[in-house]
Amino acid sequence: MEDVFVPGFVILVLFIGLPWLIMHYVTRWKTAATLTGSDEQLLEELHDLARRLDDRMCSIERIMTAENPNWRQQCAPEQPTLPNRGLDMDVDAELARLNERSRIREVR
Repeated sequence: MEDVFVPGFVILVLFIGLPWLIMHYVTRWKTAATLTGSDEQLLEELHDLARRLDDRMCSIERIMTAENPNWRQQCAPEQPTLPNRGLDMDVDAELARLNERSRIREVR
């Protein structure tokens, strides 16, 4: 009796149980991995909103620069002086590089 039960159980598990288990999780994975139409629409609206806000910020920065070219320095808090701890970093050069990048952005 036991000689028939064990091979029958193994065949049942291999050919019915294992494929069913694999197909069950493949189906779950496929349904859960996609965005719904409403999710895609929300992402599109958020992307459009972010682009419009970025355009507005650029416009405001251009207007402020036209009225007062030094407005960034007036709005920025005082830069604390860093103690020299043997760092090979030139803070003034780094600030100049960042200011140049912001000026390039203003031109766009």
